[in-house]
Amino acid sequence: MVTIKSDHEIQLMREAGLILAKVHKELETIVRPGITTKEIDRICEKLIRSHNCIPSFKGYGGFPASACVSVNEEVVHGIPGDRVLMEGDIVSIDTGVIWKGWQSDAARTHAVGNISKEHQELIERTRNSFFEGIKAAVAGNHVGDIGRAVEEYISPFGYGIVEDLVGHGIGQEMHEDPEVPNFITPRRGIRLRKNMTIAVEPMINLGTWEVEELDNGWTFVTTDRKYSAHYENTILIREGEPEVLSLLPEEKKLYGVL
Repeated sequence: MVTIKSDHEIQLMREAGLILAKVHKELETIVRPGITTKEIDRICEKLIRSHNCIPSFKGYGGFPASACVSVNEEVVHGIPGDRVLMEGDIVSIDTGVIWKGWQSDAARTHAVGNISKEHQELIERTRNSFFEGIKAAVAGNHVGDIGRAVEEYISPFGYGIVEDLVGHGIGQEMHEDPEVPNFITPRRGIRLRKNMTIAVEPMINLGTWEVEELDNGWTFVTTDRKYSAHYENTILIREGEPEVLSLLPEEKKLYGVL
């Protein structure tokens, strides 16, 4: 069921989003060659709890960590462990917080040291596709308009857009209705309404759009093992331009969003 939030509930989600934005900003500073994915997760959980929040991923459906840490061909749901990040890798960190019962969810992909131009462009264009997508996230539009905007931006680059995994509604639960595809669908989906909150999260592959799940039951990888990038924020639907809840004020200014 799609939930419409009250002004008070939106304020709590705004606070949750700001905390999560601060966590991601700190995590960006620790990504470097030599760090393990387990250490990233340890620091992530420490940061979340330092803000008196609950890490929403830990234990969710049995997931064993506070962050999904996905390296190179891993699209999403990478399980932190002893893997050491190497120069030239890219790493996606997806995590969420619960603040006073309300959730925020966001993901970023980072370069590990010096990376190729090809991989840097993949990261940047994946991030840009989010901002192109949310231009359509306006009350009165349909959820499918977001996916159309993402695909129309990405298609000229020849990248694959993951279709097996999509964005979602969010509120007191991490995953609520509606599903939010990042690609063009036959149906436009439900109409967006003021005070809906959703997580928009393009997952863009350097090669094929196709993915497969590993035997661990969590991690999705590209079938051709080419690199994948992921960018996500929690947003608030309004009559006009949406509000991005999980960015810092200076980041909003940088990207020209509310």
